[in-house]
Amino acid sequence: MPASRTSPLARAEHFLWLTARVLDQRRFAYHFLDGSPDDVEAALAAYRNPDHGYGHALDPDLRGPLSQPLHTVVALRVLHEIDRCQGRRAEQICRYLTGVSTPDGALPALHPARAGHPVAPWLATPEAPPAGEPPSDLLATGPVVGLLHRNGVWDAWLFRATDYCWSAVERLERTHPHRVRAALAFLDGAPDRARAEAAADRLGRLVRRRRLAMAEPERRGLHLACDFAPTPDSLARRWFSEAELERSVDMLAGQQQADGGWPVRRRAWPPGSAAVWRAMVTIEALRTLRAYGRDLGSDLGGGSGHWPPTG
Repeated sequence: MPASRTSPLARAEHFLWLTARVLDQRRFAYHFLDGSPDDVEAALAAYRNPDHGYGHALDPDLRGPLSQPLHTVVALRVLHEIDRCQGRRAEQICRYLTGVSTPDGALPALHPARAGHPVAPWLATPEAPPAGEPPSDLLATGPVVGLLHRNGVWDAWLFRATDYCWSAVERLERTHPHRVRAALAFLDGAPDRARAEAAADRLGRLVRRRRLAMAEPERRGLHLACDFAPTPDSLARRWFSEAELERSVDMLAGQQQADGGWPVRRRAWPPGSAAVWRAMVTIEALRTLRAYGRDLGSDLGGGSGHWPPTG
């Protein structure tokens, strides 16, 4: 018996067809409508530049056409989702990363030499030190290095970037949730699993001590336990009890709004970026709920369950 068109997944589908950019519509189709990875990769290619980096507001907080490391973070996440983060494409991305890396082999969050276009206030162009180089940042380096390792990519650039990530993660003390998630992205892919587990345990104690995760329904905050552990195989899963994770997944499910999308639990900038972020957040919420075994319903794609819809 088909699910109601008011099921969580059907409502999200309607929201995404109304508001999402082509890339995120195709990501949704790939994950939930048997869509083709070729279609996702073709949409992602529109954001790629001749230097093998990515731009054109792929990360909605960075506007303009020029390549930036944070755009590469988004691109690698998409390629990882569709199992296309290997071979020539990965080699080309590593070539770009080598060209924009800092003297210690890491990545800046924003490369000032390629700035000049609008950016979110919290990513304001960093002041370069006297040597003229931007500062290294775990926000960009951690996810990139972790994703490349998870896909078995090896490049000369990765050796020093990996060393930087270990050092940055192991000295994290006062921090914020976005940096914790960047550290986790590295640790979930780091080849040295014993060291990664030890570092994750220390990071988890820091998260609990500083109350960076909202694990209890009566607590108000921005980050849920399942934001840190979006899948059961994440190292962050051990930071929370079964009951805490279940409550956080319940809370995530309950945040679906009347229009079918999930809210952006962060500042939106500029106004037009809010719709893009909501589409991205909606897909991630659906994937997390599915990873934890929640029933999302079906009856999608004009009733066919395949992409493109036939109804």
